[in-house]
Amino acid sequence: MKIVVQMKLLPTAEQAAALQSTLLECNEAANWVSQVAFDRGVPREYELRKHTYAELKARGLGAQAAQHVIKKVRDAYTTLHANIKAGNLGKPRSKRRMQAESKPITFRASAAQPYDDRCVSWQHDAGTVSIWTTAGRLKGVRFTGSADQLKTLREYRKGESDLSERDGEFYLLATCEVPEAELTEEPAGFIGVDLGIVNIATTSDGDVLAGRGLNRYRARQVRLRAKLQKKGTKSAKRRLKKRAQRERRFAADTNHVISKRIVAEAERTSRGIALEDLGGIRARVRLTKPQRAAVHSWAFAQLGQFLEYKARRAGVPLIFVDPAYTSQTCSECGHGDKQNRASQARFQCRSCGVVAHADLNASRNIARKGEVVWNAGRESRVPAASP
Repeated sequence: MKIVVQMKLLPTAEQAAALQSTLLECNEAANWVSQVAFDRGVPREYELRKHTYAELKARGLGAQAAQHVIKKVRDAYTTLHANIKAGNLGKPRSKRRMQAESKPITFRASAAQPYDDRCVSWQHDAGTVSIWTTAGRLKGVRFTGSADQLKTLREYRKGESDLSERDGEFYLLATCEVPEAELTEEPAGFIGVDLGIVNIATTSDGDVLAGRGLNRYRARQVRLRAKLQKKGTKSAKRRLKKRAQRERRFAADTNHVISKRIVAEAERTSRGIALEDLGGIRARVRLTKPQRAAVHSWAFAQLGQFLEYKARRAGVPLIFVDPAYTSQTCSECGHGDKQNRASQARFQCRSCGVVAHADLNASRNIARKGEVVWNAGRESRVPAASP
């Protein structure tokens, strides 16, 4: 299983200037390659290399750096086309899709630049890296991380490492191949997880992980952003950028805590996790203006990713199920009706009369769907009987 370990670099002032210059020049080159790719109908990587490699070398990029710039651009277009094909950018001729298709992809000046083992080497005992830059090879650049990160890096690092810059600080994002824990026995049932905005996650065990604190924090950030945007000064813009990063880190930490708690409970009770598949929900639902900010800042995809990789590391089965009608169907009798959902928080079955917390009812339906999907997959793996 691939995971990314983020290591913070501690460069000197001279080293920091070289790293920043490298990112700037690599991304300027990537923007040029992107324009060439767009003009030529986004050819395959080999053909794109024929049109751009010599120029990248003339710009002062090393052979490996030039190859990675070309690959970065081609991968970006591959991702764009996959999103278009999946409908994530809207229907054909929709405004958002036409904007994406009508111009070349551009890269920020500080966008991450991939490195392979020829461009960066790690000295674990010394706690330093040797890294290629446009100003020459930098040796003895110190790095740091938590004890768990350092252990994972030393034992499992394999593949590319991306150099990135955030708020004047530099990081190397190292890819690590971590072995998955084996599933030794069939799960004794599933924990259903209903994702929401008021309650970030509700499990079928009745564990309600409320998002009140996160939503209150975000509401405060919205008010502060409005004040800073109204000022419009340079210092206000700098503070806006810092606050955006801080809000993302706060949400990520909340998702880490929640996912760790759910996976630990599933591992302790030898059960799997059933999670609703909410891919493309932002494009599907119709929202009023007050709802848009809440839904578009809802990091449910990130929570799903955290649950998935933590479950794989712990050997806990995780199943994605169709969330259709889980909030309208009674988890006791199976009766489905729009009117069963009495309010945002209250579920009352029109058939059997059961009253329950709406998110808890939905999570129990998700758990049941998880068992059905798991058993269907298990039955499909049984070989056919010989004649």
